Amino acid sequence: MNGAPASFLSRTRPTAVRWQVVLLLMAFSYLSWFHRKSMTVAADERVMGQYGISPEEMGYVYSGLLLTYALCMTPGGWLIDRFGTRAALLFMGLGLAAFGALTGLIGLSPALIDALPPGLTVAGITLATPLLLFLLIRSLMGIFATPMYPASAQAVAQWMPFRQRGMANGLVQGSALVGVASTPWVFGYLIDHLDWPVAFLLLGGATLLLAVVWAARVADRPKGHPGVNAAELSLIEEDVSPVKNAGGAGAGWRTLLGNRSLVCLTLSYAAVGYFEYLFFFWMEYYFKEQLRLDNEARRTYAGVVYLAMAAGMGLGGLISDSLVRRFGYRLGRALVPVGGLLAGAAFLAAGVAAKDPGWIVALLALALAAVGSVEAPVWTTAQELGGKRGGTAAAICNTGGNAGGLIAPVLTPWVGRHYGWPTAIALGSAACLLGVLLWIWIDPRERVGESE
Repeated sequence: MNGAPASFLSRTRPTAVRWQVVLLLMAFSYLSWFHRKSMTVAADERVMGQYGISPEEMGYVYSGLLLTYALCMTPGGWLIDRFGTRAALLFMGLGLAAFGALTGLIGLSPALIDALPPGLTVAGITLATPLLLFLLIRSLMGIFATPMYPASAQAVAQWMPFRQRGMANGLVQGSALVGVASTPWVFGYLIDHLDWPVAFLLLGGATLLLAVVWAARVADRPKGHPGVNAAELSLIEEDVSPVKNAGGAGAGWRTLLGNRSLVCLTLSYAAVGYFEYLFFFWMEYYFKEQLRLDNEARRTYAGVVYLAMAAGMGLGGLISDSLVRRFGYRLGRALVPVGGLLAGAAFLAAGVAAKDPGWIVALLALALAAVGSVEAPVWTTAQELGGKRGGTAAAICNTGGNAGGLIAPVLTPWVGRHYGWPTAIALGSAACLLGVLLWIWIDPRERVGESE
């Protein structure tokens, strides 16, 4: 072996550039959700008290980002298919960096706030400054965040062998929850020692650095990357989807929106989005106001729950790949989402009924882990249903997820105020059951026609 020529080794041992791409996608996924979650941490720790903003008013800020994110998601998918994943994620990284820093500048610029006119009144709630500034900046941030997961699903399809795509998507999705889990600790630490405006500025700088690394190290396809050898290229290109294109005139908008499986997958993912966003935006508030946990316990429990979901995402992708090999394409892809949503509904109902904080946290962690396992099969299926328009198809699916998620930040505190917070949290179980029913009509083999 020591005397083997380097050229021989390069032909027989695949390079690992595909895994470098996955690692960078994981880093983007981590920071994209760190950005979203940072606003809730800052609001709970300082911002709401500092500016006299109520939970209902802050819900508008959370939903503002989700609204623009959802509305621009499908056009963002077109951007991915038109300009490639490298350009799309560079666009995202630069935008998140800029608007993350601008969020911090609100706290560093009291003179700017004093100079602005009174705010608007919407549905009986006065959106006065600085609430209006937070709403504007976070809503604009939502536009730039749109390429993240459609682009990552497309990049995984372009860079990974078919049998590893579920696992790769699970790792990318799981990194988001590591970001969510670590935000209360990392961002909370920065707020404790540097205050929240400086914390946002540092977050913007870290995101800018990642965007520069991504632009320098990644190409849209393996064939265009100088670090990929022939063995790695062969490994990627020879292990492809077992379903060829369905023929037809090509995957235009009408073809994608007319695909029954993609429509049902989108609606099912809306149920998943409602469940997840309910936790992302209001679980720590529930721990603080309903369970009366102190800051340290609240951060620890939140981290445990989110890390459980991250583990569920990674395992869901790995198990889904294994089940596809064992039971075939349709059943193998459906088993994890159906089982995960049913288990999530059951564990959430049990968690709401429990009284001991330790049991509540354990059951909520299991619920989020179960629902988290759904993510990788959903994203893998959405991209594959779209064929060469996989970025657009994944974006359509994610629009559904965020449409469901958009409701949770506003509906949850309203239900909590009128019917109690246990009831508000338990609505996630009903969403899971709806998501299960839709998998009856989802078949990943219904891939749309492709145009060359």
